[in-house]
Amino acid sequence: MTTFPLLAVLLPFLAAFAGLLLPRLPHRRGRAAEDLAPTPGAGTAAGAAGERANTRAAWIAVLPTAASAVLAVWLAWGPGFAFLDGEGATTSPPTGQTYGTIVTGGVPISLTLQADNLSGILGVLVTLVALAVQIYSVGYLKDDPRYPSYSAFISLFTSAMLLVVYAGDLLVLYVGWEIMGLCSYLLIGHWWEDRGNSRAAVKAFLVTRLGDVGFLFGIFVLGLAAGSFRVADVLAKVPEMSPATLVTATMLLLAGVAGKSAQVPLHTWLPDAMAGPTPISALIHAATMVAAGIFIVARLFPAFLAARPTLDVLAVIAALGMLGAALAALAQDDLKRVLAYSTVSQLAYMAGGLAAGSDTSAVFHLVTHGAFKALLFLSAGVVIHHVGSNLMSRMGGLRRELPVTFVATTIGFAALMGLPPASGFFSKDSLLVAMDGALTTGGLTDAAALLLYACALATVAVTGAYATRAWLRTFFGEATPAALPEPEPGTAHVVDGREAPRSMLVPVALLALPALLLGFAVEPHLALGVAATSVVLALLGAGVVYAFWRIDPGADPARLLGPFRVPCERAFYVDGLYAALFVRPVMALARLVVSTDDRVVDGAVRGSGRSARGLSGALRFAQNGNVQLYVSGLLAGVLLIVVGAVVFT
Repeated sequence: MTTFPLLAVLLPFLAAFAGLLLPRLPHRRGRAAEDLAPTPGAGTAAGAAGERANTRAAWIAVLPTAASAVLAVWLAWGPGFAFLDGEGATTSPPTGQTYGTIVTGGVPISLTLQADNLSGILGVLVTLVALAVQIYSVGYLKDDPRYPSYSAFISLFTSAMLLVVYAGDLLVLYVGWEIMGLCSYLLIGHWWEDRGNSRAAVKAFLVTRLGDVGFLFGIFVLGLAAGSFRVADVLAKVPEMSPATLVTATMLLLAGVAGKSAQVPLHTWLPDAMAGPTPISALIHAATMVAAGIFIVARLFPAFLAARPTLDVLAVIAALGMLGAALAALAQDDLKRVLAYSTVSQLAYMAGGLAAGSDTSAVFHLVTHGAFKALLFLSAGVVIHHVGSNLMSRMGGLRRELPVTFVATTIGFAALMGLPPASGFFSKDSLLVAMDGALTTGGLTDAAALLLYACALATVAVTGAYATRAWLRTFFGEATPAALPEPEPGTAHVVDGREAPRSMLVPVALLALPALLLGFAVEPHLALGVAATSVVLALLGAGVVYAFWRIDPGADPARLLGPFRVPCERAFYVDGLYAALFVRPVMALARLVVSTDDRVVDGAVRGSGRSARGLSGALRFAQNGNVQLYVSGLLAGVLLIVVGAVVFT
């Protein structure tokens, strides 16, 4: 078993390497649309060859991921759920080994891969969601000309996240952390011909890289203070570190956490990442990239607990993020953007649990959120595939046409709202209990603890409102497409009577089980008062939206926001603020640099060229081959010499 962590990481990596060697379908311009529009030439020899290549790519992607999932389950059996039951991450010795040491001339780097209670349960989440996404993508992108590279990048993404999870050394962890950033750029920009997609990919890459600068320096501070980058050594040395060192290190680490887990103020990349294929949204938003930041805080939790100012900052960030993102979700018309802002809000919930001092409740919600958010994104993909649009304005009345998806989405939204017996009820309750306890335990300052708990309760009601709104607008009432622009070519409504390919429906159906029942796998620690308050608030938010919808089923219940609807829809103009403070000044500086380069640097080069040409023209006049001119010049020179001699003598 000591080699299982290495094998779990290596199998998807080898699948990625093999997948990138496969051929692809003939390239065609334009977006490989979410509706799976067939490739021109399908049925021809080239089309058949491309289909065979995609089939091989599917097997190469799915089988190693499945094997990695089996290994992850084996590693997590028992210890992982022991962590969720509150026994902590160190109650059993880790499984794994060290594969060598890199001598750096300073602090060495230990090539250690291991699985303990915390990494065991996260490894299961990563591999199972990645497996569901790989299977789902077989049907979702079966005619995409770049499917082999797409599936290979998912495998590489999975391998990188598992490296983060199982790494026993902070710098080994950082390698996986950075590879995830690269894969997110490649997958979000999968349909790079669309300018919006490529811009979203660049935005995600730049924003997360900004946070990663602080993250790397935070690793350096911890490693140098501990004399080792090994996670176990760093945590053992935490009691000996000075408060200034711990606060500096954890604040720097928090920058990377905010970037990867889309926390305020580095959250703006996540909604735009919806430009990528829907399965990628499920992968990034449920189990891999956004989970990494929360995992890091849980992995280094003793260091954060010893840095109380950092926890206060984390509490404020979480409070603003959870409520602000929930309000933004309530005003969106794009179904995927609703789920994206929901992810930002739920990640802030987890960050709030960590700030309140409970790593187990945060990880518990991270696991349940991975299940129900992956379910919601994949269900949204079925809806989008069926309707041919992301906009809820084009949806409505789909519960009869998509019965399996309707039931699965209902379970997902119930878990998101925290309604019993869905899994989200148990995990959200544990988070609220932790935040309630922070008001009296003194782990946070009174103002930070009060702000955190108040925003958490308000977010429960808003979550019930936006989840109910999305559920009603998608599956009830009637669509009103006449008032909207025509959909993109090839994204017409599917009328073949099928809900979706089986490869898409099976992962949806299977993910519905943990989304509904996962809460029962952990010994419940319910506080009846907090649980009752949470359920009442969620139902209150849902009831208000339902009442507005019943009054006028054709209208958007977001009108209940009144004059705040536009600010919520624009996510409180944070992107506009960044554009004014950073983007436009940088663009203006770039134009100034280009102008300076063109007029000054290139102008000097062009001026020297013109001067040389003018001088050469003058010299050329003296060397034109005219003998009479040469004799005249000679006589003129002699005359000048004679005159000069006479004058000076």
